[in-house]
Amino acid sequence: MQDITRLSGTAKEEIARYIKRDNLDAVNKIVKEVHVKNTFYTRYGKRLLDILVSLVALIITLPINLLLAIITFFDVGQPIMFKQERLGKDEKKFIMYKFRNMTNETDVNGELLSAEERVTKWGRFARKTSLDELLNFWSVLKGDMSIVGPRAIGVSAVWKMSDRHKVIYTVLPGLECPMLHRVDHALSWQERFDNYVWYVENCSLWIDICLMFRIVQLAFDKKSTAQRSKACNGGFLGYDSEGKVIYTKKVPDKYVQEYCYNHGFVTLEDALQERGYTILKTQMEEKKTGAVIA
Repeated sequence: MQDITRLSGTAKEEIARYIKRDNLDAVNKIVKEVHVKNTFYTRYGKRLLDILVSLVALIITLPINLLLAIITFFDVGQPIMFKQERLGKDEKKFIMYKFRNMTNETDVNGELLSAEERVTKWGRFARKTSLDELLNFWSVLKGDMSIVGPRAIGVSAVWKMSDRHKVIYTVLPGLECPMLHRVDHALSWQERFDNYVWYVENCSLWIDICLMFRIVQLAFDKKSTAQRSKACNGGFLGYDSEGKVIYTKKVPDKYVQEYCYNHGFVTLEDALQERGYTILKTQMEEKKTGAVIA
């Protein structure tokens, strides 16, 4: 297994395509069917609860959001808002808003550097305390999201997902979907996806109330927030032949070797060194050009 988190986004997507080619069709034949919960509460009651909770939350957090806007302006400048397309219910796209906590630094190919390389000191604190998530109550009020539900995943993830895990798009994405019972570690991609499917199959008023309390508990649990802030499972890439999730921190050797072979690299380290050299060279040229212009 190899860690490809430092490769470019384009390279990761290419490796994800290799994984899909080999495994996704076979995985879809062995995964269990999901029975989506369909009750009066899931159709109507849940939305009413979302409106009431999000409206109260927006009023309470208004002063906090104003303060966060000011801090963000002095931390990363304008724009203070970060917006990103996500897939919601029925795979419809919507815009998610957060306060920015990362710079917009890119590599030589114009692709954003990894989050670890771009996040600011304030950004780490905002992420650790979930302060950057407060604006999502507006998305809940609009009807793009729910208080409780599977976390909204990036648009680029859907084509890699199994039919079983795609069931998360039958419900509104949520601010958070913790496990019902306390766990002593940050959840892996496999655990998260499986938990989301469990929620879709078991959603009820009682479960939503319990999970709302769990969300509040997690927000004030220092140990839990520390675990989540330090956790780095990497990005979701696909599945192995048995249906287990593959992520960027642990990629089977054969896919890394295929990528290297197709691009003329002997090892992954060669690819990383080449990328690092190109980025450094470009930065030096930009500095030199800037000095001449000055």
